[in-house]
Amino acid sequence: MSDTTGRRPVAVVLGASAAGLLAATALTEFADVTIVERDVLPAGAGPRRGVPQARHAHIVWSGGVNAFTELLPGVVDDIVAQGGNLFRIMGDMVSRAPNEVWFRRFTRTHHRNLVCSRDLLDASLRKHVLGDGRITLLDDTAARGLAGTAARVTGVRISTGGQERVLAADLVIDATGRGSRAPQWLAELGLPPVAEREVDAGFAYSTRLYRAPGTTATTGFPIVNVQANPAKAPGQGGIILPIEGDRWIVTLSGTRGGEPPGDGEGFLNFARGLGDPVIGDLLEHAEPLGDVTTTRSTSNQRHYYEKAKSWPDGFTVLGDAIARYNPVYGHGLTAAAQCALAVRDTLRSHALTAPGTARRLQKAAARPVSAAWNLAVGQDALYPGATATPPQPAELLLARYVDRCVVTGAGNPRALGALLDVMSLEKPPSRLFSPADMLLPMLLGPRKPPLTGPPLSNSERKAAAP
Repeated sequence: MSDTTGRRPVAVVLGASAAGLLAATALTEFADVTIVERDVLPAGAGPRRGVPQARHAHIVWSGGVNAFTELLPGVVDDIVAQGGNLFRIMGDMVSRAPNEVWFRRFTRTHHRNLVCSRDLLDASLRKHVLGDGRITLLDDTAARGLAGTAARVTGVRISTGGQERVLAADLVIDATGRGSRAPQWLAELGLPPVAEREVDAGFAYSTRLYRAPGTTATTGFPIVNVQANPAKAPGQGGIILPIEGDRWIVTLSGTRGGEPPGDGEGFLNFARGLGDPVIGDLLEHAEPLGDVTTTRSTSNQRHYYEKAKSWPDGFTVLGDAIARYNPVYGHGLTAAAQCALAVRDTLRSHALTAPGTARRLQKAAARPVSAAWNLAVGQDALYPGATATPPQPAELLLARYVDRCVVTGAGNPRALGALLDVMSLEKPPSRLFSPADMLLPMLLGPRKPPLTGPPLSNSERKAAAP
């Protein structure tokens, strides 16, 4: 699509992780795109410095799976063909909610989690995105700042091999994630700071890869997830994700005073002590593949760019560069994909070079970010010391209502469908107030009594044995 002068617009995307790659794809309908990436990208499925949490567990919720498919048809199938999995939620999951309610494994809902290693996911995205002739990659290239004024960004200052130059652009998108320097760059243009909020429950993570034990690699073993309970600080949880290569990736988490250890023996003992020992029991006969990896960079931090009184044309921030979330909830990739869809849909009705388009893009991107943020903060703000301002009465009331929704969904498939619509970022939180699908089941009560333990079948337990 050309602008009024007949020239095809030029867009620059900063960052070649998932958010940047998906944004670049979304932009190709409207502009020629250059991706600027600090790292040298691996040729295949391999680690890189710019994704520090790549070794930990990752999932893509169905709202993200749908966005992946719409933006890059075939990419999900490609990941599955290479050993990734599409798990039915909750049919292929053994999951305990933060309020310690075990979900029944209903199979009627359409929701799916895409599960694989982060290395495989990023490699598949790169293969599908960078083969597009409308996209140019500049890797091993650092973004140093924005060019332009407080009224309009006209490009980005980049550095390659010690040489700095300005890369002109009609639109610059910051998709550099947790390391984004957008606040500093906007200040350098003379713009006032935007509002921020941080909620830090003090989560720490430890992850270890295992060879899938017994026959679990060939018998369709489920995800096993024990979520931390904010009402019992320190909160501790863990997850087993079956991934490609006949492996399990196991991530354990704990808040201040209950952090998981970084040694193998301590890792296993921690898994056994999660309120229910199911994860520790399943790891009893699993062969470790490498050492334990730890991280403490887990706080939720939100920049309210969409509320800025002044915003320059030609600049938009997406994905984790707007908000980073506690990774335990797994919404980062899904929100990033939906941000890219928001960019595409907005540009279908507003010219990329038109005044005010960048602000419209920022407001559109804020919607999926806000949905993911509210889900994460709704839990993490309940932990002691997580935020300087304690939860408001309305937030506490909403948290209690969500607990009721979880209890209802754990025993009623219709209510579970409504709950998963929201958890999967497919529909807004108002879905939780559906009279037919949530309120009526909530009033009538569960059809079956609550489960007293993890719904892992005898055959599944035997599959994990030697």
